[in-house]
Amino acid sequence: MPAADGKLVVAFGDSLYAGYGVLPQQSFPARLEQALKAQGIAASVTNAGVSGDTTAAARRRLDFALGGVPRKPDLVMVNLGGNDMLRGIDPAETRANMTAICEELKRRGIPIMLTGMIAAPNMGRDYADRFNPIYPDLAKRYDAALYPFFLDGVVTRPELMQADHVHPTPAGIDIIVGKVAPLVAKTLASE
Repeated sequence: MPAADGKLVVAFGDSLYAGYGVLPQQSFPARLEQALKAQGIAASVTNAGVSGDTTAAARRRLDFALGGVPRKPDLVMVNLGGNDMLRGIDPAETRANMTAICEELKRRGIPIMLTGMIAAPNMGRDYADRFNPIYPDLAKRYDAALYPFFLDGVVTRPELMQADHVHPTPAGIDIIVGKVAPLVAKTLASE
């Protein structure tokens, strides 16, 4: 529950937000909230991540997720698309679902921050050429803050990734938080 004068951030995404394979207090939303507090920012970060969520599943639960917080969020962070990519879902479908999510947040007057995803090299160039532009395109279209690749600087370092090579370890999460928190703070300050 945010303080009366505190900011409310909703981390809406898949297992990378949900905290797959780590303790709840080690999850990205929990560590982000701690990092913001360390910067003197009174913010509550609600974990609305669901492991395994595709963009289609997340699109269906967006209304429910927003209904589960005490008031209109000051920021909704969106991290989706990784499961679409891993399943080889057509990037056009991913784009349509992400667009619908951003459209609904815009309609509700909620600022957006996208923490993007990029296609794994084994998906091939054609897939990547259609998948990778989704996040920068939507950030521009919806005037959303953008952190281009959520796993940047972590995914290529095995010691920062769990054995599945998909999810970061607590140390990896802390590196991501260190990179994302300043952008979140800047975005909250501009709202």
